[in-house]
Amino acid sequence: MSGIDDPLSQALAWLREGKTVALATVVGTWGSSPRQPGSMLVVADDGSFTGSVSGGCVEAAVVDEALQVMADGRPKLLDFGITDDRAWEVGLSCGGELRVFVEKAPSSDILHSLVTTRPVARVVNLEDGTQTLVSPQSVDGILDLDADFVEAARKALADDCSRKLAREDHSLFVAVFNAPLRVIVVGAVHIAQSLAPLASLAGFEVTVIDPRQSFASNERFPDITVRTDWPDAALAGLAPDARTAVVTLTHDPKLDDPALVAALNSDAFYVGALGSRKTHGKRLARLKARDISDQQLARIHGPVGLDLGGRKPSEIAVSILAQIVAARYGRETGR
Repeated sequence: MSGIDDPLSQALAWLREGKTVALATVVGTWGSSPRQPGSMLVVADDGSFTGSVSGGCVEAAVVDEALQVMADGRPKLLDFGITDDRAWEVGLSCGGELRVFVEKAPSSDILHSLVTTRPVARVVNLEDGTQTLVSPQSVDGILDLDADFVEAARKALADDCSRKLAREDHSLFVAVFNAPLRVIVVGAVHIAQSLAPLASLAGFEVTVIDPRQSFASNERFPDITVRTDWPDAALAGLAPDARTAVVTLTHDPKLDDPALVAALNSDAFYVGALGSRKTHGKRLARLKARDISDQQLARIHGPVGLDLGGRKPSEIAVSILAQIVAARYGRETGR
């Protein structure tokens, strides 16, 4: 088994090895559920699987059904009731219900598009498995969608939320595949050494930027993308978007300020800057002198991080990541 973050990549690899593959997708939940609609499990014809639809409650049953779907080619909708006792075993406080759609995997060309061409929404007819891929610019597939359903699929994509759509003759499910969320850290300092792996563990794609090569080394940041160009040049290349958080940690205006200007002129969903309130006040004055508006300045989380009371670098890193997650979900972040 491999990780659950992107089971489609494993499905594509299995198809290219000549294996038959089935996809199992959560299309409905009621009550307590550890996995949200759109969560996937992929199964190969030898019984190998990766991903998750329930956190362990029903995976074995889904694998058995997937093997049957691969044998006869007919998709299935499976309904599971999870008892309170079984839910407790897998870490839930109470039971619930789960609906899973199991189908034979589409062609390797379609899976390749889903893995490499993001953002894209896969709209599937839950009766017969026909599908169409909808991106912000295109619609491609044999499932006929009217303008309202194309718009609804694009709305799901923008919301980053897989969901079911109902119409008179049958139901459609929109599975959303977006590019990874990103965290760009300016300053390869001690806090960054904790923040980078924490953010990576939380599912973010992390890049650390610092032109000081003694700071920005692979030894200090193993398994993390490190860049040693100047922050404004690096950010120009990385092009922060609405799925990107930018955090400056150097305390050096020569590095932090150009990065903040670039971030504030982008669609980054979060911009944070390390420093005391006094330091932040001076920072705001400098940025205002660089024609950054008051509205833009208000976007900066500074001093950065939720006030958890911690003072150690690792504790500050936790507070920063917590604030990034809160901002991602539109929660009050205590600025």
